Amino acid sequence: MSEERLSEFLKTGPDWGRLKTTVAGVFILKMPAYRNSPARIAVELNQVDDSGSPTKKRGLVVRSAQELEEYLKLLQYDKLLQLLGAVDKVNPPLRRAVRPGEEALEI
Repeated sequence: MSEERLSEFLKTGPDWGRLKTTVAGVFILKMPAYRNSPARIAVELNQVDDSGSPTKKRGLVVRSAQELEEYLKLLQYDKLLQLLGAVDKVNPPLRRAVRPGEEALEI
């Protein structure tokens, strides 16, 4: 994505506007001005469904390359996978939400 297109989205995009990229699950997010901080754009990582729409209201928002590097370091810890395995065992099973007008056969 060109810097020109990103700059245009920063100037004219709606606050909290989300712009799709060619990579599924990667979006450009316009964050509004807040107090003394000007409006900014960030990258949002959010799982997508079959139609390419985000599955969560808000994904992981990454504001800089340095922030991404810090997240990548955190994701490399072996114990994180062990912790999430324990969380999966403790939490009740996830159920896929059925949209209005959509039938689902429970097996």
